[in-house]
Amino acid sequence: MSRETIPLTELKLPAFGAWEPGWFLLTAGEKGAGNFNSMTVSWGAMGVIWHRPFVMVVVRPQRYTRQFMERHNTFSLCAFDDQYRPALEKLGRQSGRDTAKMAECGLTPIELSLIPTPGFAEAKLILECRKMYFDDLEPAHFLADFIAPNYQGDYHRMYFGEVLAAAGTPEYRR
Repeated sequence: MSRETIPLTELKLPAFGAWEPGWFLLTAGEKGAGNFNSMTVSWGAMGVIWHRPFVMVVVRPQRYTRQFMERHNTFSLCAFDDQYRPALEKLGRQSGRDTAKMAECGLTPIELSLIPTPGFAEAKLILECRKMYFDDLEPAHFLADFIAPNYQGDYHRMYFGEVLAAAGTPEYRR
């Protein structure tokens, strides 16, 4: 996939559709077999906080990727064309703890420009992020009745990542 660097002020993403139904592939760790893990994410946010461009992703405690998020200071988010939906479904359903899902998914890890976490050659958009804050969801703070049914005591941890770089196809540039 041919991507170009996109200045963050020129990055164009649909505020809601990029997450759902779009999906991102969240990757944490460092390039090399067994040194990183990826999972599909469809819940998150993007914006500006503390005068910095950021993304917020959420990861449940039982996800293998969470171990990598805890050990490493960077992560990547990648968006793909629809033809890669089966790979994203596999990466969202199967644990890298128990399977060789990274090798089986058919995606090609690549080095990124600013962070040691890999991206993927097939991605049409790659965001390089550095963690800057985390917090655990607190059920006592749920204000809407539709939130609690999403959990069985396995509350997400939120990670805020400063977006350091973006590279993508022309559709992502204003």
